[in-house]
Amino acid sequence: MSGRRLAVISAWVGVAFAVLTGAWAFLAPGSFYEVVAEYPPFNRHLFHDLGAFQLGIAASLVAGLARRTAIAVGLWGGAVGATLHAVSHWIDVDRGGRASDPWLLSLLALVLVAGLIAAEVRR
Repeated sequence: MSGRRLAVISAWVGVAFAVLTGAWAFLAPGSFYEVVAEYPPFNRHLFHDLGAFQLGIAASLVAGLARRTAIAVGLWGGAVGATLHAVSHWIDVDRGGRASDPWLLSLLALVLVAGLIAAEVRR
């Protein structure tokens, strides 16, 4: 098996794993905790964040498979992860943290999305 073929297969395995676990943790954190990651105490926000970053990893892998530029690959992962992380903080705004967190994380996501758009338009 060629090195490129192994890399592509490995990336697709990573995508499948990251999308499955990321979406599950983000969308059904209680179920994910009970079935996969029972490390007491349960913390819904922690699983929302876990899902956000797993989906960011999946986005980077897909961007790499699509042969986007190196900066775009990083920005795809950062933009997806940061956007979902901001969503996580908006969803869990009543569970603690600082009142500024959702706003600052949304600003970070906006910056990364703008960079991603610039990188992809430039291509």
